[in-house]
Amino acid sequence: MDHLPDFAGSSLKFGTSGLRGLVAELNGIPAFAYTCAFAEMLKKDGSAAAARNRVLVGRDLRESSPDIARLCGAALRESGLVALDCGALPTPALAYHGMRFGIPAIMVTGSHIPEERNGLKFYRAQGEIDKADEAAILAWHAKMNILRLPEGARTVRSQSPDCDPIAAYRERYLDFFGTGALAGLTVGVYQHSSVARDVIVQVLEGLGARAVPLGRASRFIPVDTEALRMEDEALARTWAAEQALDAIVSTDGDADRPLIADASGTFLRGDLVGAITANDLGADTIVTPVTSNSALEASGAFETVIRTRVGSPYVIEGMLEATRSGARAVVGFEANGGVLLGSDIVRGGRKLTALPTRDAMLPILCALGQVVRQGRPLAQLGADFGFKAAASNRLKDIPSEKSAAFLLQLLQDRPFLGRLLLPLGGVAALDDKDGVRLTARNGEVVHFRASGNAPELRVYVEAATPERAEDLLEWGLAQARQQVA
Repeated sequence: MDHLPDFAGSSLKFGTSGLRGLVAELNGIPAFAYTCAFAEMLKKDGSAAAARNRVLVGRDLRESSPDIARLCGAALRESGLVALDCGALPTPALAYHGMRFGIPAIMVTGSHIPEERNGLKFYRAQGEIDKADEAAILAWHAKMNILRLPEGARTVRSQSPDCDPIAAYRERYLDFFGTGALAGLTVGVYQHSSVARDVIVQVLEGLGARAVPLGRASRFIPVDTEALRMEDEALARTWAAEQALDAIVSTDGDADRPLIADASGTFLRGDLVGAITANDLGADTIVTPVTSNSALEASGAFETVIRTRVGSPYVIEGMLEATRSGARAVVGFEANGGVLLGSDIVRGGRKLTALPTRDAMLPILCALGQVVRQGRPLAQLGADFGFKAAASNRLKDIPSEKSAAFLLQLLQDRPFLGRLLLPLGGVAALDDKDGVRLTARNGEVVHFRASGNAPELRVYVEAATPERAEDLLEWGLAQARQQVA
C-alpha cells in the first residue's frame, strides 16, 4: 500500500474553488484523502443522497491528470458513492452537466499553472463550493486522517455518465447563438494544450465561422491569460501576419478563461473581454474584482458595477446579492477574462440559462458575435469602452509569508509607502479589499496582490498609454522584488 510521505511545508493549498499544489505531493494519498473529505461533506448534508450518490469526475490534459482522476474515483467508491468518469473536458462543461442533473463534481486541473502542479476543483450540484464548504472539507480531511491508499486504488475504473457532457455544452451555445451567427468570420484557434481545443473549433464552425486550428501541442503548455508568455504573443502576431484572420481565440488549460486577439494578433485584456461580453448580453449589473480596469464605472455601459475580492467565489456571492436586490441581467467576470453568467438571458426568443462558474466559450462567442452584428473589428469594439492601458505580471516562487509581510508593510508603514510612490507623485487612494491597490496622484494605479493558489506575487498597473503601462509594470515588479527577494 502507498503510505503518506512527510511533506514538511506542503505546497498543497486551497484557493479558488479547490486544492492546488505540486503533482509530487498531490498524486497519491492527498488526492484520495481530500476526495474522501469532499464525499463525507456531501453525505452528511444530504447532497449525496439528492444526487443518488453520484459524483462527476473530469480532468484536463496534463500528464498527471488521468492518474489523479482515478484516485478520485477510488476515493468516491471507498466512500460509498458512484464516480461518473467524464474524461477530458472543459471545466465549465463539467459544471454545466452537474447543474443540469443535480450532480456534484470534481475537476482534476491545475488550470493555467505549470505542469508540475495540479489540483482538484470541487463543485456542488448548484455550482462551485464556497468558503464554508472549503472549511468543511478541511475539517473532514483532518478528522479522517487517511494515512494510506487501499489496494488497487490507482486502477479503479469508473462508470460513464448517461449522456455526453461535451455535446450538451456545445449545444448550449449553438442553440442560443443560432446557425449562421458567425458567418463570414475566419477565426484562428490557438489550440496548444487547452482541453477545449476541439470543441471550440466545433462550435465556431457550427455557427458558420471558418475555424483555423493553430499551434496544437503534444505537451502541456501553461497559458496564463493574465500573464501571457512572450512566445504566445509572438505566435499570435505571426499567425495574424501570415493569414487574414478576424480574430485568434484560445483558453487556459481547463477552458474557464478565454484568450482573444484581434486581427493584428494583439490580445485583449480579460476585463475588456468581460465588458464586451456583458454589453453584448445586455447586462444591467456587472460584478467584477477590484483588479478589473477602473474605467468600467466611467464607461457608462452598465447601470451598476459591484467590486469584489479576487476569486470566483466572491464574484458569485456578489452576483447572488445583485439578483436578490432585483437586478435583471447579471454578468460577472474577472480580470483574467473568465465570465460567470449570474442570471438567465433571453434574446430573440432563445434562452441561455445561468451558469455561475467561469467559462471561456461564452465571451469568445459574444466578442465574435459583436464583430458580425456591428460590422466592426475587435480593436474598434474594445476602444469604445475607453479603458486605461493596463498590464500585469507576477513574481514566481515567492513564499506566501514574504508576500504577506510586504503587503502588511504597505498598509502599516506610511513613510515607506510614501517613499515608494514618490516617483508617481505620492498616494491619492488606497484599497485593501484584496492585496493593496494604490492610486497615485498622477492617476496611475499599482496593485500588489498575493496569488491565492500559487506561490506568486502579482502586480497589476494602469496608465495612460500601453508603453507607460509596461514601464510602470516593470517598476512595480522591481519594487516588489526588492522587498521579497
